[in-house]
Amino acid sequence: MADTTISKPETDIRAEPMAVRMRRRARLVLALRLVVLILLIAGWELGVRFGMIDPFFFGQPSGIVLKLIDWMQNGTSIGPLWRQVWVTIYEAGAGFLIGAVLGVLCGIALGRNHLLSDVFSIYIKVANSIPRVVLGSIFIVALGLGAASKIALAVVMVFFVVFANAFQGVREADKNLIANARILGASPWQVTTSVVIPSALSWILASLHVSFGFALVGAIVGEFLGAREGMGLLIATAQGSFDSNGVFAAMIVIAVVALVAEGLLTALEKRLLTWRPEASALND
Repeated sequence: MADTTISKPETDIRAEPMAVRMRRRARLVLALRLVVLILLIAGWELGVRFGMIDPFFFGQPSGIVLKLIDWMQNGTSIGPLWRQVWVTIYEAGAGFLIGAVLGVLCGIALGRNHLLSDVFSIYIKVANSIPRVVLGSIFIVALGLGAASKIALAVVMVFFVVFANAFQGVREADKNLIANARILGASPWQVTTSVVIPSALSWILASLHVSFGFALVGAIVGEFLGAREGMGLLIATAQGSFDSNGVFAAMIVIAVVALVAEGLLTALEKRLLTWRPEASALND
């Protein structure tokens, strides 16, 4: 009882400066990020105003802001801005979920079963070697100009990234833990769910951060190749009219969507990996 009373204040004394340092560093990182962004935008704007950058090809920050305001108030040439954003989010989100689930399931199944891995590995390597973007034209011909072709392309873009990480995460599971679980009488299913999947979770979640960007690429490229609406079509329309400000404005909207998705995935990762010790605590 006495040991607990003594150790608790010592822990609080150590934790308090650490928390202060972490908050100070977070503020410093945020400030430096803002400084870099301001310098880039200011340099771009000044370069245009002083004739060092051609706004016809590279746009102008003030013109991009005006374009975004015009889209939000009056809509785009193909419809309301919120509609184009929603279509792309729906296609990318659906492709991301389907591709991630299939990638995790196939990665775990082939990672746990060496026979399946030996049989299907050659086919996966061949499929992975095909440029996925090229499949967009095939999907549009087969599935039409609707959302199905964009979702299919997003699924293909996501699947191989998640599959590779899930497969490797399963293969990297601690063999000693697996052996101990088997000695204690765990069934293959129990070993997979209680040891292998938690061990591979870090690999899988790391792949999700990258794969959502690929899902957005798949949806936008599909819309660029052929669509009735969406941010990809908006970019293609702006490109066709040589509207560089419109192209950059659409890119900014897509970047905001990607940042929001990244924030949600980071929150999910922290939620699922609460058992993992903090790096700062390990370094002390």
